Amino acid sequence: MSQENNKSELINLAGVVDNYIVKEQLDGQLQKINLGPTHPSTHGIFENHILMDGERIVSSSSTVGYIHRAFEKISERRTYAQITTLTDRLNYCSSPINNMGWHMTMEKLLGIKVSKKIDYMRIIIMELARIADHLVCDSVMGVDTGALTGFTYMFQDREKIYDLYEQVCGARMTTNIGRIGGFERDFSPKFHQLIREFIADFPKRLEEFASLLERNRIFMDRTIGVGGISAERALNYGFTGPNLRAAGVDYDVRVMSPYSSYDDFDFIIPIGTAGDAYDRFMVRLQEIRESFKLIKNAYENLPEGNYHEDVPDFYLPDKPDVYNSMEALIYHFKIIMGETKIPTGEVYNSVEGGNGELGFYLVSDGGRSPYRLHFRRPCFIYYQAFEELVKGQMLSDAIIALGSLNVIAGELDA
Repeated sequence: MSQENNKSELINLAGVVDNYIVKEQLDGQLQKINLGPTHPSTHGIFENHILMDGERIVSSSSTVGYIHRAFEKISERRTYAQITTLTDRLNYCSSPINNMGWHMTMEKLLGIKVSKKIDYMRIIIMELARIADHLVCDSVMGVDTGALTGFTYMFQDREKIYDLYEQVCGARMTTNIGRIGGFERDFSPKFHQLIREFIADFPKRLEEFASLLERNRIFMDRTIGVGGISAERALNYGFTGPNLRAAGVDYDVRVMSPYSSYDDFDFIIPIGTAGDAYDRFMVRLQEIRESFKLIKNAYENLPEGNYHEDVPDFYLPDKPDVYNSMEALIYHFKIIMGETKIPTGEVYNSVEGGNGELGFYLVSDGGRSPYRLHFRRPCFIYYQAFEELVKGQMLSDAIIALGSLNVIAGELDA
């Protein structure tokens, strides 16, 4: 590229910045760099074109849709039971919440009401997933600021949560956990042993992790004032979840539109004030403590009863019955092939995902697949604000700002 063309490109990129003095551009001091798509600090496949003045960011442009997996279009060709596996791949750090959010969407369409036992079991699993999700984000923020110890320490606890998933569904990360109408199996004796150990050990380990970072001067200097956003701007973008609460807005789907009997429990919605990276870290840290309280209370008050509802049109029969009963075999075949009757209509259902409001807008025309299915993915919304959050900040701040948003690439383009 000729010097003149390069100069024109830089001027065009800088043109998005109001009142930026162009003298440096003409002197050729601005540099365009690519942050991603495979940069080791970007926490995923993100492509950002950044215009730098020295180490300061003049402007940036993010590529949305760099990994297009077409979940929504694939859903229009899958049976309703098969869509659960697609939801695993949205925010894979807390895939059980995605799975159960989809199951609850189907139950809303089908008019299925589940028991208190199933609600409480779902709360236990979903809050375990929230803890695992927040542990990843907060501990990786420590890594971004040069503190590796907390990351290696808390990942042991994430593995313990995955051990619990394994007892319920046989998988660890992309869990495909639960079923429409409940769970595939009850909590096993091994699960009960592991959850009691988790309840006994986790609080002490979490507080040890918190003591490494929450009042650490280096960590605070690196995160306070970095990537901040006002409550008004966050609402304008459509922020939800911990990133909105860090800006001071106490919106939480579990409280605003209670589901799965969350209203049976008392828990606090932590909020921040500045909406910066440090507030996002602190909100997630406090939410881990609240999730632990929910798990403990739900487990100690777990009702007796069946782990699934009697909905033979949508809940797969036990395997031994399939081999020995003609009726069970027919139901198994109908569910797998999508031949059970689905009502027409449209529903919207949302849950408080690990990163915010995770919504499912479903339109059914009565066929074996959705006529239309749209996922509301919170990370897709956060990423739109990245340019505004990093403008005028240092390049090293951009890494922390992106990490504190906890943008998961799997949610960017569905």
